[in-house]
Amino acid sequence: MADAKEHLDKLLQELRRGTITIGVLSQLSEAQYGYSLVTMLSEKGIPVEPGTLYPLLRRLEKQGLLDSQWDTNEARPRKYYLLSKTGKEVFDLLVVEWKSIVSSLNHVIENEGDEKNGDH
Repeated sequence: MADAKEHLDKLLQELRRGTITIGVLSQLSEAQYGYSLVTMLSEKGIPVEPGTLYPLLRRLEKQGLLDSQWDTNEARPRKYYLLSKTGKEVFDLLVVEWKSIVSSLNHVIENEGDEKNGDH
């Protein structure tokens, strides 16, 4: 059982790493700063560590998918991120792809039980 848990933990980490980008992009139609994103995603069942999020935000900004702006009006300056025009287009395309992948995987998973029982 401990072996299975170890494998599961590693596979879940890979799966989350591959899906966190779409989760982050989904929250940036309105400007957010890093910690607000960590909180929002966590509340929606997608826990993400700040050490994972901040490099991702910088990478997405460098790729042109996010725009950013510093707010220095508060006691502590905050960098706010927002989807760029290209980012919105990419996010919309990612959602279509995501839904297709989920649909295909659901089909494969649901049919797996049928094939084991001799149904084809």
